[in-house]
Amino acid sequence: MKVLVTGVAGQLGHDVMNELAARGIEGIGSDIRETYSGVEDGTAVTRMPYVQMDITEEMSVQKVLSETAPDVVVHCAAWTAVDAAEEEANREIVYKVNVLGTKHIASACKALGCKMVYISTDYVFDGQGEKPWDPDCKEYAPLNVYGETKLKGELAVSECLDQYFIVRIAWVFGKNGKNFIKTMLDLGKTRNALKVVCDQIGTPTYTLDLARLLVDMILTEKYGYYHATNEGEYISWYEFTKAIFRQARELGHEAYDASRLTVTPVTTAEYGVSKAARPFNSRLDRSKLTASGFAPLPTWQDALARYLKEIDY
Repeated sequence: MKVLVTGVAGQLGHDVMNELAARGIEGIGSDIRETYSGVEDGTAVTRMPYVQMDITEEMSVQKVLSETAPDVVVHCAAWTAVDAAEEEANREIVYKVNVLGTKHIASACKALGCKMVYISTDYVFDGQGEKPWDPDCKEYAPLNVYGETKLKGELAVSECLDQYFIVRIAWVFGKNGKNFIKTMLDLGKTRNALKVVCDQIGTPTYTLDLARLLVDMILTEKYGYYHATNEGEYISWYEFTKAIFRQARELGHEAYDASRLTVTPVTTAEYGVSKAARPFNSRLDRSKLTASGFAPLPTWQDALARYLKEIDY
């Protein structure tokens, strides 16, 4: 099997490439830059084959896919800066990346007869209520530009292909790039008090664990929509922050001691500042994974513990 992975300079693409290497599967990385531009951590992705590809250019996509002839494309590349996507100056490129780029890849996959994995988000829903979203729910109502474009990407895949996996994730963190955990750890070292939103509820997703699941998926023909986050109870960003600092303290990082650092819960309205509307309900129903025979991801507490031992802070 040969797998082309887009967005290898990002958190998930980085880990998917390494997971392919760990299983002896041929992987080819791609991104917008001329050469690999992700973290130089000495892992397999930094040495694996790489090809430049601009997904917003149809000819670039057709050329790369026809020349590499993959059996599967794992499409991790996306515009994920949610607030920046709201800016008028960015909307055209957000659409080109998340919608047109995905259409180009889906069309090329159809021409080659290969499988496609599309990474999506809970933001395709309106984020209301408390019931976890079912992966096959069609009650789409995105609240922001990011969600709108990711939904259009989903539809581009499902309308073009039969051999696809659309995998929605939430609250992503990984080694290669920025994320909520790194932001909180940085802020916690320099401030004595933090205010964190307590009325947005979901579960985190560790890209290392997700990458293993995605490779499990592409070895099957169990196509369709899935929700994949780490297991464990649903939590708020405030509760996640408290867990981050608690585990960091347990690992000997005294800067996060509760006697020095106060974390206060606030509502989304009280927090303010965000350009993009955020969903209150990011609960994703993951039960279809086990029903389809896939191993669930470890708990988010376990994922957080492993992650904090991997990064420098």
